[in-house]
Amino acid sequence: MALVPAKTPHAAARRLRRRLGTRLPIDVITTHYPDADHSVLLNIAFPPAAHATLTAGARRAQQTPELFLELAVHRALAEHADRETERLDHAVRQLLAHTTPAYLLAAVGHALTRLPERPTP
Repeated sequence: MALVPAKTPHAAARRLRRRLGTRLPIDVITTHYPDADHSVLLNIAFPPAAHATLTAGARRAQQTPELFLELAVHRALAEHADRETERLDHAVRQLLAHTTPAYLLAAVGHALTRLPERPTP
């Protein structure tokens, strides 16, 4: 963890990258705590080819590279959430083919109370 004084999180990330970029091979710098909008800032150093691809895609979409990447990440996370929902729905239907909803609910409750750490969505 590093603390860098700056007026904005973006300025802090840029300043930190300039300070450490020549000393450490850092690909991603991130803020530790979410801001007021519950967002975490990511400062990513892309290889030249990836940066060129990102810039070209943003230009075609008439967006800044930052907005283009932000929207792509949001789309990918939404698609992942949809796939996970479908996967769990299928698994629950398979389980319900062999038991009643009451037994399944009791088993899920029992299993959840025994987990050492629960994954966060």
